[in-house]
Amino acid sequence: MAAKERLKSRILRLLKEDEEFRYAVAGLIGMEEILRRLDRNEQEMARLREDMVKGFERHDREIQRLTEEMNRLREDMIKGFERHDVELAKLREDMIKGFERYDAELAKLREDMNKGFERHDMEILRLTEEMNRLREDMVKGFERHDMEILRLTEEMNRLREDMVKGFERHDMEIAKLREDMIKGFERYDRIITSLREDMVKGFERHDREIERLREDMVKGFERHDRELARLREDMMKGFETMNRRISALGARWGLESEGAFREGLRGILEKELGLKVERWTAFDEAGLVFGHPSQIEVDVAVRDGKVMLIEVSSHVKHADVTALVRKAELYERRTGRRPDRLIMVTPFAEEGAMEAALKLGVEIYTRV
Repeated sequence: MAAKERLKSRILRLLKEDEEFRYAVAGLIGMEEILRRLDRNEQEMARLREDMVKGFERHDREIQRLTEEMNRLREDMIKGFERHDVELAKLREDMIKGFERYDAELAKLREDMNKGFERHDMEILRLTEEMNRLREDMVKGFERHDMEILRLTEEMNRLREDMVKGFERHDMEIAKLREDMIKGFERYDRIITSLREDMVKGFERHDREIERLREDMVKGFERHDRELARLREDMMKGFETMNRRISALGARWGLESEGAFREGLRGILEKELGLKVERWTAFDEAGLVFGHPSQIEVDVAVRDGKVMLIEVSSHVKHADVTALVRKAELYERRTGRRPDRLIMVTPFAEEGAMEAALKLGVEIYTRV
């Protein structure tokens, strides 16, 4: 019996002190999971209790801060009410004083208004008397006007009688003038008939003279046409001779004569026209002028602040004109200055070059 009691006491002690033994026993009897859940619940409850305590502490601090802020606001509000009371008292005093001033001013205005009414009554009485006098004068004036109208009516009747008599005299005079006018028209008709016959004869003479002039003019035009035909033949022969000579010179002298011609004309421009001509060169890597990268040269002259690009050549073609325009575009891109004039100096320019220059604004000079 004593051994049983000792065993029981030992088992209870082990259950109390030995957690592993306690769980083993609980597992044997189906309580292990329940005990573990209870332990987790106790831990969760402990964490919740700590969080709740911390939350209560934060709430207490926030409540304390809000209480202090509310006390400060209450103090400020009390001070504001006190200031408002003082200000209202001051305003009330000013309002009472203002009412007193207004009452005094109203009394003064009432006195002035009564005096004004008295003056108005006196003025109205004076105007009424004046109006009565004017009415009397108006009645007298109407009487004078009636007498004057009667006199004028009598005068108008006398004038009407004189006018009737005058009209009768005018009718007689107009009848006489009509007879004289008819006789005059008859004389004018005879004169106009005579003038018409003379005019017809003159037109016939003029027609004959114009016919003779037309025949002489036709004969003159025929002589001019023959003379122009002979001149055209001579000119064509001269152009053919000139072309042969120019071709011979070009074949003989080649590029050297072209350069000499250019230098000679440049010297004339500087000496005779006072232009300082400088050679501007740039490399056209984008091929703007000729369609491929190339070295570009052009003469530049500045006079009176105006920039002129000058191209001197012994022979100008259509392509030379468009090339000068593209050189001007390249010059503007590189220098930032747009040329004011584009000038080409040459003794001979093809017809296509002249047309292109006219369209593109290029000036071509064939005489220096």
